[in-house]
Amino acid sequence: MTRRGAFHDTSLPLFQGGEEATLEPLPKGRLPSYIQDHRARLRERFTQGGAAAMPDYELLELVLFRSIPRRDVKPVARALLDKFQDFNRVVTAPPERLKEVVGIGAAVITDLKILEAAAHRMARSKVMQRQVISGWDAVLDYCHTTMAHRETEQFRVLFLDRKNVLIADEEQARGTVDHVPVYPREVAKRALELNASALILVHNHPSGDLTPSESDIDMTDRINTALLALGLVLHDHLIIGRSRELSFRTEGYL
Repeated sequence: MTRRGAFHDTSLPLFQGGEEATLEPLPKGRLPSYIQDHRARLRERFTQGGAAAMPDYELLELVLFRSIPRRDVKPVARALLDKFQDFNRVVTAPPERLKEVVGIGAAVITDLKILEAAAHRMARSKVMQRQVISGWDAVLDYCHTTMAHRETEQFRVLFLDRKNVLIADEEQARGTVDHVPVYPREVAKRALELNASALILVHNHPSGDLTPSESDIDMTDRINTALLALGLVLHDHLIIGRSRELSFRTEGYL
């Protein structure tokens, strides 16, 4: 499929002149009081006000406290947000991209990927084995949680039974930043294997531009034709952007 604000904190600069994050080892023994006090203040603020009371960099620091127990994590949080722009993109960034940030090792990457998996699982639990039509907002939330912040395209299929209950959600393909290979025959074959009666197609546009490309439209038409021949229904094709989505059916493409 082809298709036609970084974090800043000027009031509390962490580096000057674009300097990279550095991690200086701390003395052995107890943490310096300024680090202990800072961590205690952030934890207390989270306990009192939750995530809504904290900007992205502070929430990210709370996550990094566990992964990096004996260093000041402010420079690492700043470097991550400078590179990936926001908390969601940090958590969903590929491990190989996270490794490019100074101070990021296996422990941090593992904790971030656990956090990502937990978010996906919680969102998925709200839609699986439930009627999609009556829980459409939950479906959209799930799609945004799993796909909106990816750097490359992903194509997923939601398989529904005769009562429009979601019985399976499967990733069919991954691609590049603006293309993902999709095979209508494989989509139809999988629907038969699952004894599905209807489908919803979902893919993301990392660029944020929700305009369907010609290949998006052509692929949707070919899948719809294959499904109709088998007596199956294609309810919709959703394109997921960073904060919005486009429905093929609503926009008249389907």
